[in-house]
Amino acid sequence: MNTAPLQGIKVVDFTEVQSGPSCTQMLAWLGADVIKIERPGVGDATRKELQFNPDLPSYYYLQLNSDKKSLTLDAKTPDGKAILTKLIKEADIFVENLHPGAMDKLGFSWEVVHQLNPRCIYGTIKGFPLSSKYANLKAYEPIAQVTAAAASTTGPYTGPDNIPTQSGAALGDSNTGMHLLIGLLAALCQREKTGEGVYVYQSMHNACLNLCRIKTRDQLTLDKIGYLTQFPQYPNGKFGDCVPRSGNIEGGGVLGWTYKCKPSGPMDSEEDANNYVYVILQRGAKDFELACQAMGFEDWLTNPDFNTADARDRHKQEIYARIGQWCADKTKYEVTEILGKYGVPVGPVISTKELMTDETLYDGNTLVKINQGGEIGEFVTVGCPFTMSNYQPTYGPAPELGGNTEEVLTALGYTQDEINAFAANGTTKPLATPAAPASK
Repeated sequence: MNTAPLQGIKVVDFTEVQSGPSCTQMLAWLGADVIKIERPGVGDATRKELQFNPDLPSYYYLQLNSDKKSLTLDAKTPDGKAILTKLIKEADIFVENLHPGAMDKLGFSWEVVHQLNPRCIYGTIKGFPLSSKYANLKAYEPIAQVTAAAASTTGPYTGPDNIPTQSGAALGDSNTGMHLLIGLLAALCQREKTGEGVYVYQSMHNACLNLCRIKTRDQLTLDKIGYLTQFPQYPNGKFGDCVPRSGNIEGGGVLGWTYKCKPSGPMDSEEDANNYVYVILQRGAKDFELACQAMGFEDWLTNPDFNTADARDRHKQEIYARIGQWCADKTKYEVTEILGKYGVPVGPVISTKELMTDETLYDGNTLVKINQGGEIGEFVTVGCPFTMSNYQPTYGPAPELGGNTEEVLTALGYTQDEINAFAANGTTKPLATPAAPASK
């Protein structure tokens, strides 16, 4: 029995780079038939971005386009428009992430697609909500982060590096793709009731903002009382009108911080500098008692500066300093083992290298190995982040540029002569460059 949730769902993928392809790749992993439209002779921009070999597609492309079919198509030509129209008439979902106005200019706006196929769900990714004064800006990952209050609340809060800092996580790109995925799946469920497709609009800004929810909570609190007790600036520092940067606090009211440890091995080199551990002191009395026992800090249990959660908020710098001294002569793994036995929330700072060499994570979902074949061979990527009790995705290679063009066109009913004509007239392959005249 095929339990793929999206078996039989046809997707026309008119996206490129990261935000859109991350969404459509997940649709493919859930069983949908995803046809990726790529520019003849060029393809998705990421094919040639950050390449490890100038003759091969980059890992950037490979990690975002697994299990799709590649159709090279110039949708500006009359034949290209006709082919795309046929695809849309058979599609359940059409997804695009071009800059504002591009699809309208191309002739495939939501209104046009809905008229062509009322059951087709139209998903779009843009930089900003339609109501935003920045709605017409072209957005990239950092632009989404800086305009959604993510960067202004991230980074060191003192010293020369006290500048707005973007996250290493792709809050504006892959995160946006996952938010659009939620909307598309909801639209599929809705279509079961209404029989009609809808327009799903997802902005990178709003995807970032959704992950900054607690920062809006902090702004409400700051506006109300003028300070934030969980921040390192409390009680002796000054607060302005806006939620400040806060270093490495946990953010939820408990005392969390990153502490330096002694190197645990070659991956904790001076250049990599990942010999750190994150430790959280919970607010509950019993939890705090266990943490004190684990570190040998029982004197804190009777000291009024530390034996209540409110007191610890007022003396957090002393707490950070003492725990830092305790961690300094231990590796991050030793600290994790000691505190973990006492139920203290703790975790070593793991680098990408450590993560990708941890064989326990190759469980079919967390990290997966995909065999691309040829010179590339096997590569590692992040799998489907959730598990289902009756379905396991299979992870196939990313397509060669235009590798499925003839297959897709044949399925649409085109003859071999027509397919050859499309290749010759620039619809599915770039037009041949005229030979330079012979010099006399």
